Amino acid sequence: MARTKEFDPDAALRAALELFWERGYEATSMADLVERLGIGRASLYATFGGKHELYLKALNLYLRTQDPDPVELLSRPGPVLPAVRALLEKYVEETIQDPLGRGCMVVNAAVERLPHDAKVARLVERGWTSLEVALTSALTRARAQGEIAAERDPQALARFLLVVLQGIRVVGKGRPDPERLRDAVEQAMAVLA
Repeated sequence: MARTKEFDPDAALRAALELFWERGYEATSMADLVERLGIGRASLYATFGGKHELYLKALNLYLRTQDPDPVELLSRPGPVLPAVRALLEKYVEETIQDPLGRGCMVVNAAVERLPHDAKVARLVERGWTSLEVALTSALTRARAQGEIAAERDPQALARFLLVVLQGIRVVGKGRPDPERLRDAVEQAMAVLA
């Protein structure tokens, strides 16, 4: 008869996500994971595979549980540009309010693992593509509603905003100057006008 797990795999995965998010992949050892998750090494391997597989699962969990979900925020009915501003401001506020300086796990993964880790690269690209598609869709709606000029390219603007949003996360890894980040939001919104 198979033994039942003596731990909650979902809770363990969330704990692994927090640890990888705080320290990064390289600075997190299997011993660190065993200690933080409170499970034996054999159970960790049996449930999640090795460290790399656990990291991929943690990154995937991060991508699925972003709050607020940018796609949901940008797809709400009504004017689009206030939703875009809200998203930019949300990134700034999360960055300013991040006492551990963790930043965004997707950005952290990109900086630490790319270009040499193809599996992480696919997850990072999936996250960025999802955000770009949501922004493109929203800005296409904004153009149709007359919020941005008819000759503006929604996809090019979405790509610009994607880079601004990720840049906010990178700048936030240091001691972010709130005015620097807020000025970036104002300039991004001015580009859209």
